[in-house]
Amino acid sequence: MKIKPVIALLAISIPAYLILNPVKKDIPSDLRDAVSDGAYNSLADSAPGAEAAAVPAPEPVETGDSKSIYGDDDRLDYYAAPASMKTLSNSVVSLWKSASVTTTGNKAALRVGNFGRSAGLCPGQKFAEQPIGAFCSGTLVGEDIVMTAGHCIVDQAACSNTKLVFGYALKKAGDYPDSVAAGDVYSCKSVIKRDLDDGSGFFHALVSIYNGGPGPDFALIKLDRKVTGRKPLAVNRNSRPAAGDKLFVIGHPVGLPLKVASSAKVRSASPTYFFTADLDTFGGNSGSAVFSARTNLIEGILVRGDVDFIDSPAGCKIASVVPQDGGRGESVTKISALEKFIP
Repeated sequence: MKIKPVIALLAISIPAYLILNPVKKDIPSDLRDAVSDGAYNSLADSAPGAEAAAVPAPEPVETGDSKSIYGDDDRLDYYAAPASMKTLSNSVVSLWKSASVTTTGNKAALRVGNFGRSAGLCPGQKFAEQPIGAFCSGTLVGEDIVMTAGHCIVDQAACSNTKLVFGYALKKAGDYPDSVAAGDVYSCKSVIKRDLDDGSGFFHALVSIYNGGPGPDFALIKLDRKVTGRKPLAVNRNSRPAAGDKLFVIGHPVGLPLKVASSAKVRSASPTYFFTADLDTFGGNSGSAVFSARTNLIEGILVRGDVDFIDSPAGCKIASVVPQDGGRGESVTKISALEKFIP
């Protein structure tokens, strides 16, 4: 069936007020960069050993109104993850503003802030004592190609102002990173392919309805050199996600050191360009690869989700939590939307 006749039919049957002011009540609209969750309210406090300074971050984007921890909080630090997930994690990268990474000799210092103080968290919140600083996540999918979300790298100027840092992770308990080896830092040289459609506007609202939600959100970027010591990860080129498929995600929630979150599943794969899942992800997870728990192949890119923190009666913030099958779910761009651009 051709798209134009379908859109025309939709235009006839949809009330005018929905066209002029479209309501996407069932479509998560929170893009998952690290600003969206409120963690960058103030970064005057620095993590242990780091210079106190404001961390440059992207402009705030619109957020949703539900939750993003589903059931138990399944996020694990790198050192606590299973061996197979550690291997995959070695090819996951954090995205930083160039001003937040300073290289001197063989060491690259990372400008970070303390998560708990910066976000105004209540005592006892998970990972509150850890540093934050990255604004998005990505994954190595070619010898010099990184896959991330389209809203993380919006144009060549953003590319030129981004450093990609491998190895930003806790190698052991309490070992909070504020630097990496200089060789683990790369620059974004160019944008190979990018797409971003949030479903806004008259025409896009109609297309969004036809597709079951917004269009693709992805970016493939070329690094300044080939990555050494890390292997590109494989994508599922025959991906057909279905409700109930088990998943896990690897990335940098809230700009924290790398986290692995498993025990998730696909909720719905009916939209054309994305599927929803009960992944425990936050702002900063944008661009994170979402893997099949059965094959360890990449099924998509985490791009949108729900509100991360809510105000407690005490006036501090806590992570939002719902039952495993509650909330609206997190949105993942299907790998089928970009696999043809990956070597």
